[in-house]
Amino acid sequence: MNDTADDKQLILLIAQKDSNALELLYDRYERVIYSFAYQIVKDSMAAEEVMQELFLRLWKNAGQIDFGKGKLLTWMFAVTRNLAIDYLRKRDARLPRQSADSGNLEQVQDHSALTEDLVELQMAGEQIREALLGLSRDQQQVMDMIYYQGYTQQEVAQLAAIPLGTVKGRVRLAMKQLHKSLRHWGRRDHAHE
Repeated sequence: MNDTADDKQLILLIAQKDSNALELLYDRYERVIYSFAYQIVKDSMAAEEVMQELFLRLWKNAGQIDFGKGKLLTWMFAVTRNLAIDYLRKRDARLPRQSADSGNLEQVQDHSALTEDLVELQMAGEQIREALLGLSRDQQQVMDMIYYQGYTQQEVAQLAAIPLGTVKGRVRLAMKQLHKSLRHWGRRDHAHE
């Protein structure tokens, strides 16, 4: 099995109790799921417990996941959110609770779609940062000056005291390497939309 297997393929294998498929899925999503859980529970041990419970449920219920209802990552965020909230409720069970009247209930909003978008943006940012770290130091410098500081290629050539052709070459090679580094992430993330 290879790292480019899409989520749906991995879930089908996990439903057949393929532990290698679970390991690949875990490696793919553990950081983002842990980060998401941590944002809710604000405790590293609790976030780890929530994440482990999520993957245990995935192992037990992989055959019941319906890809017609959305992406796997959406399901994972929803289950993680519910597990984290359950954890907080159990932890806070000792505290006195306020009764919920209809006014309070109307103020509660569903932030799950917004949260998923934010986590996906965070994942994309992490992937791009990792890909940029894979560039040579010269390529990183040129890309930073052009794409983050807003300089033109001509200005970069002048500021760095290198020929314009060298700047263009570094940008071209950097873009080629970034494309290679990021193409699998894009396909993997949107493989079953």
